Amino acid sequence: MLINGKDLLDVANRHNFAVPAFNVSDYAMSNGLFEVCEEKTAPWILAIHPDEVAHIGHEVILALRERAHRSPVPVAIHWDHGGSYEQILTAMKIGFTSFMIDGSMLPFEENVALTKRVVDAAHAVGLSVEGELGTIGKTDNQAEAGTDDIIYTDPAQAAEFVDRTGVDSLAVAIGTRHGIYPSTLKPELKLDLLREIKASVGLPIVLHGGSNNPDSEIAQSVKLGVNKINISSDIKVAYFNAMREVLADPDLREPNLIEPPAADAMKRIAAQKIDLFDAAGKAYLYTGAPAPATEAAATGTGVRVG
Repeated sequence: MLINGKDLLDVANRHNFAVPAFNVSDYAMSNGLFEVCEEKTAPWILAIHPDEVAHIGHEVILALRERAHRSPVPVAIHWDHGGSYEQILTAMKIGFTSFMIDGSMLPFEENVALTKRVVDAAHAVGLSVEGELGTIGKTDNQAEAGTDDIIYTDPAQAAEFVDRTGVDSLAVAIGTRHGIYPSTLKPELKLDLLREIKASVGLPIVLHGGSNNPDSEIAQSVKLGVNKINISSDIKVAYFNAMREVLADPDLREPNLIEPPAADAMKRIAAQKIDLFDAAGKAYLYTGAPAPATEAAATGTGVRVG
């Protein structure tokens, strides 16, 4: 079930859970992530960074769209950390249904202007846009772009940004970093700041750099209004560490023997994130299927909401 990011996240916002956005850098990874999200009946976002798009090629997006159409759970295919208006136009042409335009390193007025231009183009064709205000930290040169010192999102400025750009969701800086934290750096989220931001904007809040943070803080951030959490490093570490173990056998050469154990290791991490974000079992909210017994008991209804 291929849908756009707004339709995906608006439901999560109304029902207080977070949709996992798993970054995909090869097709075998995508197969494993489709499988685990379907097993958990969880909505999800298949996120691909421009560097990852360059690695896998534009043609793969057509295959991912077909797979998403056949999936019984809702999926958005999301261009992650778009750096220019022209990049977003390319993403539209090759089949993405959701876009992030990252103007967070720009001065505020330039960020507003760029984001508004992307929003106008995407909304004209029924697609959705995530903007970013504040800067995410970075941990190493393998991770996506970030700053050495985090620039935290200002709640009042966030409200102005949302009002002037018309974005469908907002990525905020509350203390996360891209990549895996070194032992010398302790992750800590400013949850009081998150509470203020959510109150000021109301729309779905996005947390980048969700890997390697304490589960307790991530779970609390979901309760406080985060509706999309990006996970890249955690699943890739699991995938490639398992692959290294498999490749210790020098006689192995066939991908169908090498990749499945790596995908299984990745799926275990992804399943844990889905549960942590309270996304497991939430696909029924999008499909019109009856609510699971536990959900129906909790909400008093088995009718589709959203």
